[in-house]
Amino acid sequence: MNGRHFDALERLWPLHGVPIPGSPLDVAALFGRRAPLVLEIGSGMGEATLAMAGADPGRDYLAVEVHTPGVANLLAMVEQHGLTNVRVGFGDALELVRHMLPPASLDAVHAFFPDPWPKSRHHKRRLIQPEHVALLRSRLAPGGVFRCATDWTEYAEAMLETLAADPELLNEHDGYAPRLAERPVTKFEQRALDAGREIRDLSFRRR
Repeated sequence: MNGRHFDALERLWPLHGVPIPGSPLDVAALFGRRAPLVLEIGSGMGEATLAMAGADPGRDYLAVEVHTPGVANLLAMVEQHGLTNVRVGFGDALELVRHMLPPASLDAVHAFFPDPWPKSRHHKRRLIQPEHVALLRSRLAPGGVFRCATDWTEYAEAMLETLAADPELLNEHDGYAPRLAERPVTKFEQRALDAGREIRDLSFRRR
């Protein structure tokens, strides 16, 4: 991490950080208001979170990341842009969902470019698998949306099959979804495009 990141963690983590594991969240107290909540799993360096939350001030965004530089970078950008609707979790997003968020508390779940774990022996580590989807879906309010994107064809096919198999999720499109206009092209996504990999989006709504 660079000096800017260390400074951001020291100053901003007490204001905007959410440790995981932790106590059940009082979301209204965390954000200082009651508003629809979006959970972003694996926010990376924070570019997508920053752009989407900045353009969507009526909803609150809880971004969760396991790598310290990404947490620090997002905290710094939140301060730089004066956003009040972003909080940053550091740790395992599934742990947060399982123990810190009540059922039907989310307006949306975003899982953009989760680790594809391409080797067959590592598939059990993937985020999008039936038991994890069931857990995440249980935290969506009725009508809430589960959005994903990946640049790995095989993982996209597995995601589509897994999400379609959940009896309480409804695919909003016939197969893959159009690219979400609000989602910016991050440096990570641009590298995938430059390498010739197709990006596939999915959008499922809780019944």
